[in-house]
Amino acid sequence: MVRHVDVMIVGHTRGMAPAAPRDDVERAVAAQEIDVPSGGQTVARGARRGRRLWDRRADAWEHHASVGLERVIDAVVDVIGPAGDLDAIDLGCGSGQLTLPLARQGARVTAVDISQKMIETLEEKAAKEGLRLTTHVGPVQSVRIPGESLDLVASNYAMHHLYDEEKRAVVTAAVTWLRPGGRIVFGDMMFGRGGTKRDREIIGSKVRLLLKRGPAGWWRVAKNVARFTLRMRERPLPMATWVQILQDAGLVDVQGIPVVAEAAVVVGTKPGAGGGR
Repeated sequence: MVRHVDVMIVGHTRGMAPAAPRDDVERAVAAQEIDVPSGGQTVARGARRGRRLWDRRADAWEHHASVGLERVIDAVVDVIGPAGDLDAIDLGCGSGQLTLPLARQGARVTAVDISQKMIETLEEKAAKEGLRLTTHVGPVQSVRIPGESLDLVASNYAMHHLYDEEKRAVVTAAVTWLRPGGRIVFGDMMFGRGGTKRDREIIGSKVRLLLKRGPAGWWRVAKNVARFTLRMRERPLPMATWVQILQDAGLVDVQGIPVVAEAAVVVGTKPGAGGGR
């Protein structure tokens, strides 16, 4: 069964209802919505631009770009561990590179992405495997979830598209969604603009690789310099900054785990009595 509800001006909800949810989770999932927060007109305009961009890129992402992220996805899944009894949300889910492994384990996953084409691709893949999940189309900065209704807030290679203040706001909100003992696990592009040795090694290796490709690579170097210098479209933060953001939000046992090249995973746990629900 697929339900489709248009929500405000920034998104709509589509869903394949989670299997056998507990009563409190069922109420929480039913109450989930995407709306326009304070300053929402700016979010809405950015959402429309982002949706057009990622709708155009959806096919290329599915068949080419996402293929290089297997090690990052595997690292995120490994950090999450057994997911069979988790109520989870995947922010910036794309076509399901993280959502599907969690759903296969039996997690009750809500998948959010700004691109309707990405969500449609995810739904097709989930239907072929007989997986049940809930999907939302809309910007992750506008997600509203009932408090203490989730065990996991996860994301893979999406958060670097947000402005820094939006990253912090999403983490702050996500902490309220988590039950005590619940975790945030983000895999992403994590490096700065050359302020640390790790940053310089990452940037240097990427530049050398592109330069070897001749004129096309030179053009990519020029584009990437503009993007990262001006923070256009891609706005990664160093792993250490992400660790600090999670700590500032009140999470404990926060770790940053380098994976490969520019990628890393950060994880933190919401404190609570005994770490239980």
